[in-house]
Amino acid sequence: MDPGCRIATLTLHRYRPDVLEALGTHGLRPQPQTPPEVARAFVNDLYRYEIRRLRDRLRRGEFPKDTYFDRVVELRNRYAVLALKPAEFVE
Repeated sequence: MDPGCRIATLTLHRYRPDVLEALGTHGLRPQPQTPPEVARAFVNDLYRYEIRRLRDRLRRGEFPKDTYFDRVVELRNRYAVLALKPAEFVE
């Protein structure tokens, strides 16, 4: 074989059913070839967008400041899958 020739390898990942369900609530349906790091980064980006949006709503006075903590906790609970490391996304 030519030493300069590279062979692409395809790694398949078997996502845990509970992780697939959690990712699905955020509109993400990773394929077996989707690396867990990519799936987690996508959900993390969504979470960061939502938390910034919540902060901006607070700054605009859309809700009382004393309810902000509870709203942050509720948002974190919706993104509980982020408590897992990418390696824990798969079986």
